[in-house]
This record gives sequence, C-alpha cells and structure tokens, in this order.
Amino acid sequence: MIKCVNPATLEAFANVPTTPPAKVIELATKARTAHPVWSRMSFASRAEYLLRARKYLLNNIDDFAKAITIDNGKPLIESLTAEIYPVAELIYYFAKNSQRILKPKRINIGIWQMMGRFSKLHHHPHGVVGIISPWNYPFSIPVGSAIMALMAGNCVLLKPSSSTAYVGQKIEELFKAAGLPEHTFTHIPGPSRTGQALLDSPVNKIFFTGSTEVGRQVMNTCSRRLTPCNMELGGKDPLIVFPDANIEHASSAAVWGSFTNGGQCCASVERIYVHDDIAESFIEKVVEKTNRLIVGNGLEPDTDVGPLTTEAQLKIVEEHVRDAHSRGATIRTGGERVEDLKGNFFKPTVLTGIDHSFDCVHDESFGPLMPIMTFNDERKVIHLANDTPFGLSAYIWSKDTKHARSVAQQLHCGTVAINECVYTHALPQTPWGGIASSGVGRTHGEIGLKEMVFPHHIHTNFCTHFKDIWWFHYNRRLYKGFKKLTRLMTGSWFGKLRALPTFIK
Repeated sequence: MIKCVNPATLEAFANVPTTPPAKVIELATKARTAHPVWSRMSFASRAEYLLRARKYLLNNIDDFAKAITIDNGKPLIESLTAEIYPVAELIYYFAKNSQRILKPKRINIGIWQMMGRFSKLHHHPHGVVGIISPWNYPFSIPVGSAIMALMAGNCVLLKPSSSTAYVGQKIEELFKAAGLPEHTFTHIPGPSRTGQALLDSPVNKIFFTGSTEVGRQVMNTCSRRLTPCNMELGGKDPLIVFPDANIEHASSAAVWGSFTNGGQCCASVERIYVHDDIAESFIEKVVEKTNRLIVGNGLEPDTDVGPLTTEAQLKIVEEHVRDAHSRGATIRTGGERVEDLKGNFFKPTVLTGIDHSFDCVHDESFGPLMPIMTFNDERKVIHLANDTPFGLSAYIWSKDTKHARSVAQQLHCGTVAINECVYTHALPQTPWGGIASSGVGRTHGEIGLKEMVFPHHIHTNFCTHFKDIWWFHYNRRLYKGFKKLTRLMTGSWFGKLRALPTFIK
C-alpha cells in the first residue's frame, strides 16, 4: 500500500494499493493478448474512445486539478495550465491527426520505379508499450505518452511515480471513463520494484521520464532484452539575456522559468547568463519580482510557488545553496526553508557571484534556485551554455530575433526558445526531448508519434517475366556490364537515362 502525503501539509490523505511484481508479467501478457483487437481498429474508432476521455476530463477539471495539487504540491493554476490544458489539447490533436501522420507513404526509389519496382513505408504499432512516469508532472507526462501510444495502436502499461500515486489513480479513472477494451490500458501502481518488473516483462518498448541516473539503469536493463526505449531525462537549461533584450519581460520570464512548479521541471531555467551592460538592472528586477512571490499551499488561489514534492528533493536544493554560500556566492534573496510552513517549502532563491565550479551550476538542482552569471563575450557565453552534460532546452532573450536564431543554431540541445521559456512541452505539435544526458528519442509532434510505431517497408517487383540480371550465374561479361552501369546509374537522372540501353542490353 502506498501512503499518499500532501507535500504542503505533510498529512496523509489516501492509500493506493500496489501491484505485486509477480502480477506485472501476467498483466503484460494480457495486454499482448488484447493488442490485436485494438490495433486492428480504425484510427477513427480509437479516437472516439480517447475523445470520450477528454470529455470526462473537461467535465471534471476542478476534481482533477485538486487531485494533482494535493498530491504533487503545485498551485491549482499550474495544475490546470501545465497538466490539464496540455492533455486536453494533446488528445484532440492526436485524435484528429494520427491517421494523417501515420498513413502509408510511397518511397521514391529513382530509376528502379521505371523498371517495375515499387516501395511503400507503413507504420506498425510496437504492441505493448510500458510507461514509467515521474512525480513532477504526474498527469500531463504519462497521459500524453499513453494517448500517443494508444492512438498509434498500442496497448499500454503505466507505472506512475509512487510519490504521486494518487494522480495515478485519477489517470486510471480517466481511461476507465473512456470505456477502453479490457487490458488496453493497465495501471500498475507500486514502488521501484514494480517498475523493475515492468522492465522485465514482455513489453515491446519502454518510455521512461525521470532522472539521468535512473534512466541509465533503465536503459541498461532494456539492453539486456534488446527492448527499445525512449528516455526523457534531466536538464540544466541556460537562459542567455543579450543587452538589447526587453529587461522587464526577460526578468519576468526568468522568475517564472526558474520557479514555476517550484523549479521542479526538467526544462526549468537553471542557469542565467546576462550581459554585463544590463546585469545590474536585470538582477535588481529579478530580486524584486522574486520577493513578491507568494509561497504556500497550492490550494490557496493566490499561491505562486508551492512546496517541493519530496523531502529528498528539498535536501538537494539545500545542499546546492550550502555549497554556493561556502564558496562565497551572494544570496540575493531566499536561501532557506520557509520555517512557518509545515510542508516541504523552500524560499525562491537568487544567487550571484558563482561560476561553473559550483554544484548549483553543473548539477541539476530541480528546485527554486536561480544562479545568475554575467558575460561580455558572445563566443564565451555560447561555450558556457554548452558546457554541461545535459542538452534538453535553452532560452535566448533578444529583440534581434535574427541574431538570436543564429545563436540558437549553436546551442546543443533539443529545443531552443527565443523570447520564451519552458512552456513548449504543452504544444502537442512540437517534438520534445534532448541529447546527451538529457535522453534519447522524442515525444510529442509527428516525431514523437512515430516513436510509438516501427517502420515496415514493403517492396514489390511487378516485372515477373524477367529474372534480375545480378542473379546467378556470374561471369566476366556481367562484371563489365555492371561496371559501366555503376558509373552511369548512380548519378544524375540524365546519366541514368543514358544507361537505359546498356541496362536493357
């Protein structure tokens, strides 16, 4: 049994039964049995089920928002804007567009098309997809992945984080309301050993979102079974503020990008580089706006920043601040727990006087910390922005968008946002994911949907009255003929046309 604890009050409010590891393999086998029926349905039929889930969600917004807030801690408005709204949009988008994205496509094979050959690319669902999801966005991340998997024709086993098991139950409720066929979607709550059982079960692909350290362990397990896996891991996302930036907007974006969801976002602004010419003004505004934030229980309508979801994460944030202070950093505001609140609260913190040797700069903080550094050399700041093992997102603030796009091309990450930050995960049309220690593969967008299928190539030869010239038996004449064809047929169309008489001969 998992005890669900509200991180704002540290009070238990529910118990969620766990799935025994031995049961997971049985459930995965049942999902494999259910898969043929689900995969043979038309896209329109699958969409009908999922749009029914969307309708249920929209009819119960307040109930779902409250469940997310008491289980995760984020303010109610963020439960709506960062969890429920993106899911409602994503369901509609993939319900309406999956058939178009995954329709069979003819492949241009050049001159061989003139010789009776035809190639076509189809997309087949993997079968059973296992999803292991995190606690920071316990609704939008797993539901988004499940919707894409289901629309592509897969069955799904979802193992949500045990730190937000109550939201996992709400997800189960959502898909039950859709009336999906039995074993098409299966919720398997439990601790890490339940996740390990899922990795050891006969699933066809794993989608994991979480820390880089655990992601490496998941990938290692998948490699033993040659199970393909998609990894969305950590980030240490930089924000670069150029001297021509709108300081008022850039500072507000920095505050929101650093402290939304208590900084517990893989795409949070975790490092800021501001140009020397505007640094003093920018830092002043950032500190002023940070000091105006209301920290408290997410159920209160005026709360800006809620608690950290887990005590363990709170201790990591404290350690990063302790390391920075011991090395001479200046704590411009915050830097400590909120003592008059019972839960896992930490004051939004702005740090200056730091460099890349500090823990809060090179390690993922995943909390309400904003380390600020200054620069005056563009090449150097690009180097510093790329000086990280992570590569999820990066942010640029400048009125000169042409210049900003040029800088963006030089940043090593999955997404660069110009005069924006963090929110693109909410766009179902755009791909989401990173490079290096930030993960492998993508979710969302056409690329993300195609992660849910494997390419199936069918090649047909309509010329059944002639044998191919490269078949047995070999001889010197065949070698000489193919030498000439190799020179002529592997270049331009003009050369290929010239080669036709030789080929026919």
